[in-house]
Amino acid sequence: MTWLLGLTGSIGMGKSTTAQMFRDEGIPVWDADAAVHRLYERGGAAVGPVGDAFPEAVAEGAISREALKKIIAADPSALGRLEKIVHPLVAQDRAAFIAANPAPIVVVDIPLLYETGADQWLDSVLVVTASPETQRARVLARPGMTEAQFQAILSRQVPDAEKRRRADHLIETTTLDEARAKVRALVKDLKDKADA
Repeated sequence: MTWLLGLTGSIGMGKSTTAQMFRDEGIPVWDADAAVHRLYERGGAAVGPVGDAFPEAVAEGAISREALKKIIAADPSALGRLEKIVHPLVAQDRAAFIAANPAPIVVVDIPLLYETGADQWLDSVLVVTASPETQRARVLARPGMTEAQFQAILSRQVPDAEKRRRADHLIETTTLDEARAKVRALVKDLKDKADA
């Protein structure tokens, strides 16, 4: 049996760093954001259907994320139409990844895990967290990030406290060594469960 471990966390909490720690332990990691990038690039499975719905979103044979942002800003209902097209393609990509990577544990990295109801089909969910001060410092250190953008992103995400409350596993990412030790302990624990 493969244990499907969901990985999520609010912006700046260390999710990408933690995903890499699982890869370092030999655990396959499927990344939802990377899947969307593949679907949107030239030749990607989303280009045709998204282009049919939003012709102005296609540039040079690929989906322009900037054009999509403008379309959604002008018409918020466009987001729902876009998700109806893209979510099934993302699910197909994820299923293909899991099938191609038979392993005791597969990590499924989904930024909006709770927001999309993915916790319903996963075996367990790991939430990565850090103090609000650490989170804010990390996010505002990103090139081009403003306080307003940070607040807008936070407003679309389930709050960290709620994620922590709903999590099956929690890893604090303030120090990398502690986070890595917790990842290793979790891998061992879940391998034992997958074997049981």
